[in-house]
Amino acid sequence: MARAHHSAEERTALQTRRRFARRQWARRWLAWKYVVALLLLLVLVGGGTYAVYFSDALATEGVEVTGERTLTDDQVRDIARVQLGDPLARVDLEAVRRRVESLPVVKSAEVSRQWPHEVLIEVEERTAVAVVEIAGSLRGLDAEGIVFGTYREAPAGLPRVRTKATTSGDALREAALVVAALPSELAARVDHIEVETVDQISLELKDGRVVRWGSSAQSEEKAVVLEALLPQEAQVYDVSVPGNPTTR
Repeated sequence: MARAHHSAEERTALQTRRRFARRQWARRWLAWKYVVALLLLLVLVGGGTYAVYFSDALATEGVEVTGERTLTDDQVRDIARVQLGDPLARVDLEAVRRRVESLPVVKSAEVSRQWPHEVLIEVEERTAVAVVEIAGSLRGLDAEGIVFGTYREAPAGLPRVRTKATTSGDALREAALVVAALPSELAARVDHIEVETVDQISLELKDGRVVRWGSSAQSEEKAVVLEALLPQEAQVYDVSVPGNPTTR
């Protein structure tokens, strides 16, 4: 009986030690599993970072250009200078945008990544509202007064802006604002715009009559007043002060 009793105590003690060992293992695993998880996360992040930023798995293989009208894809790619073969994630999109926008004909550009292997350049070109002759060349003039591009012949439908050697950039911008504000019917009657200073801008109509316009201020009101005056016989129409127009 004593021996049997002793065996039962040994079994109970053995079970207790086993339960204790399992609890100890569980505590150790609880502590270590966070370490293991962190190590796995570091491996994944490190591997992903290497793949994206340093390996050729996501290398730049091409440049897509959209939105251009007068420019060619190659002209945009040449100025963009995107280095093919470099990781796509390391392409400096802002620097590419600045280079593309340095082209006079480009009003704005958007540059983005097209995963996994391309850069996308979306171009918005300037639109000419008039043609200006500078140093013997016909150039486009947009609504912001920016001079860009060259023409062999003035495009049909665009009024010509005539300047003097002393005409400032501010005066050109004023002239562009005047042209952009002209109603289409009135613009069609204009042969050219004479620009002297920011507030000395005149329209010469195709029939030889002259309109003293002044600056671009109140251009919409001036256009309305001029439309009412044109039926009157005169050679010069002054709408520079639209509230007090004169003719002669």
